[in-house]
Amino acid sequence: MKVSREQMAENRRRILDVASRLFREKGFDAVSVAEVMNAAGLTHGGFYGHFSSKDDLIAQTVAHVLAADSSGGGDFRAYVGSYLSPRHRDNAAGGCPTAGLAAAIRHQTPAARSTMTEGLRSQINRIGTVLPELDPADRRRAAIGSFAAMVGAVILARATDDPAFSDEVLEQTRAWINAGLDQQSAS
Repeated sequence: MKVSREQMAENRRRILDVASRLFREKGFDAVSVAEVMNAAGLTHGGFYGHFSSKDDLIAQTVAHVLAADSSGGGDFRAYVGSYLSPRHRDNAAGGCPTAGLAAAIRHQTPAARSTMTEGLRSQINRIGTVLPELDPADRRRAAIGSFAAMVGAVILARATDDPAFSDEVLEQTRAWINAGLDQQSAS
């Protein structure tokens, strides 16, 4: 039975959506192609109609999830509050792809790493557009520093087995970023 182009596109999107959740939740190495296809409700045999290999799936999934993650615009304080929250920390599968995948991407193909690089640049640029009025160098420094602190805080908060300490990491990072914003606004 021949599948329409529309159905092929829908199947591909479903595979990428499922793979992005599974990869963020479990890591690249812990997820098999068969698991992705099963979770997408498709047969393993259909995989190669969409991707040439698992490495291709990883690179395309990273591009897919980073393109869908357009957060960081608008009210930056609200974004920081949402990002550095227990809800976000506890939702690795649906959370920020950078916090979920950055540590493992260094072991992936150049294509996957390049895709991550472009996603990071894009996110930092989005953050830079909503920061208080600063000269371009200070704005870029603040965007990189804020995003690095946010991603690092989520990674650390997820790594600990002490809920109070995990919450403290998120709270103190949020307070530190907001204090920096207050300082920049006062200047």
